[in-house]
Amino acid sequence: MLRRLIVALGVALLLPLLGAHVASADQDPVRVLVFSKTTAFRHDSIPAGVAAIEKLGQENGFAVDATEDATKFTDANLAQYDTVVFLSTTGDPLDQPAEKAAFQRYIEHGGGYVGIHAAADSGYTWSWYGGLVGAYFKSHPAQQYATVKVAGQGTAATQSLPNRWTRWDEWYNYRSNPRADVRVLASLDETSYDVGPDAMGDHPIAWCHRYDGGKAFYTGMGHTIDSYSEPLFLDHVLGGIEMTADQASFPCDPDGDGS
Repeated sequence: MLRRLIVALGVALLLPLLGAHVASADQDPVRVLVFSKTTAFRHDSIPAGVAAIEKLGQENGFAVDATEDATKFTDANLAQYDTVVFLSTTGDPLDQPAEKAAFQRYIEHGGGYVGIHAAADSGYTWSWYGGLVGAYFKSHPAQQYATVKVAGQGTAATQSLPNRWTRWDEWYNYRSNPRADVRVLASLDETSYDVGPDAMGDHPIAWCHRYDGGKAFYTGMGHTIDSYSEPLFLDHVLGGIEMTADQASFPCDPDGDGS
């Protein structure tokens, strides 16, 4: 009798856990749209970037669709996605008013945005997008090593990064400093490389912020093919995806200290 009581008690304790597992299995998976259309300079790292994000999805349980078809930017299609990654888009990748309006509504209704590298070299005539990405590209010196100063490990996008992170990339200068409107997650130590004539002094290179109802994350890194096999950089991108897709906390108040 005691044995039957113990078994019954074990089943009673296990049922809630089984129910929770079934419920989680029934939930829709996180879906990510990777958009990489270019109408100006085209980065040869785009295929590597798409493949890397697809692999991140396989390893971390989210679905990834990749497209360069701007007509996919409709209310009905965007509603499937928890966040949209602009992967080194350039020029005017959304060139129709209906596409722009659909993406704007998507953000207004709580959608997520991840901008990687040349996402800041896009949408120059669309001021709303400029606010979303945070700052427009201005120039860059030759590719070289530079030291990234990580503001702290308090976000999914920075938790794996060292405080000072030296790596090779193409380092963007921006037309404005976004710091007043975003939480800066990382900035460049301009004494660590040849910044050229457009030095910014205070030089943000990755940030996040709430914007017009949605969540936005941007990193200026990711020019090179090798970036997309670099574990720390991929952790950084994964964190941005998770943060904007509501899979990680989003402590992106501009007054945050990064810790």
